[in-house]
Amino acid sequence: MTSTFLPDKRTGTDVDLPPPSEDHARGRARRRARNWLTAVGFQVPALVLFIVLVLLPILFALYAAFFRWGGFGMPSDYVGVDNFTRLLDDPVFLGDLWRCLVLVLLSLALQLPFALAMAVLLNQKTRGRAVYRMLFFAPYVLSEAITGVLFSMIFAPDDGLADRVLGGVGLDGLGGEWFADPSMVMATLFLVMTWKYFGFHMMLYLAGLQSIPAELNEAALIDGAGPWQRFRNVTLPLLAPTLRISVFLSVIGAIQLFDLVWVVTQGGPDHHSETMAVTMFQYGFKRYQVGYASAISVVMFGISLVFALAYQRFVLRRDLEGATTTMRGDGK
Repeated sequence: MTSTFLPDKRTGTDVDLPPPSEDHARGRARRRARNWLTAVGFQVPALVLFIVLVLLPILFALYAAFFRWGGFGMPSDYVGVDNFTRLLDDPVFLGDLWRCLVLVLLSLALQLPFALAMAVLLNQKTRGRAVYRMLFFAPYVLSEAITGVLFSMIFAPDDGLADRVLGGVGLDGLGGEWFADPSMVMATLFLVMTWKYFGFHMMLYLAGLQSIPAELNEAALIDGAGPWQRFRNVTLPLLAPTLRISVFLSVIGAIQLFDLVWVVTQGGPDHHSETMAVTMFQYGFKRYQVGYASAISVVMFGISLVFALAYQRFVLRRDLEGATTTMRGDGK
């Protein structure tokens, strides 16, 4: 053991303190061991759940993708990369990729700007804005199954609510077989998706808007900035982190879209509303081609992973660096 020297404030000389006792050292070691065991005790259950429910299914899907397998027993008919090369020649899967891209572009060009406009409007001091917020957010709370059944009745041919409303205002020609017409099904489906999900993004933007200090807008107003100038030069830059997160969630949601499409159209008519997740379900649980369905799931996972890593590297990096800097600064 070594002695400890502390400065004496009165004399300015170092005072030799006795070395810590062995009991004190053992007590510190026991406290460190208890802290380590406590940390491990909290982390192990979450780690076990992650391995069992996330990591192992991913690894097994990757393994099964190299087999011709019907889902019963263990995979045994090894086919190599045939399932993946089959994807490149499958017009349905290639159409899924195109429809996914269309949904992403429509979401970024229409759904998210509409949600932002509603958030800006409801951020104003208007009477009843709390009620409007609740009404706009309510569709997101509904399950996809309820939403699908609801709009299947609204857009039912001839006697649906949509056709009746259009007929009542003299626009009968705009109606039709909304989900049965290949030329209309994706537009109708996107309308349902917007009704379902825009409230979630609106609430994200609204939270971001309310975190912006009012003094900044007031200062810009004093400097003579108009409403558009304040929005472009003050609101948008400060809302940018929220916008980036919203875009990320929207793209990932479009890649993995399944339940709403399955309830409403099941991918029809003739695959014109099918997504990658619906195709995977069709092959895995309807046709019992689980090996091929596993290949589709691996491709979906790969697309999502590549996008997430690239988005974090090139788009979210500044936000993450700012958060890390703030945490380090607080710890000093």
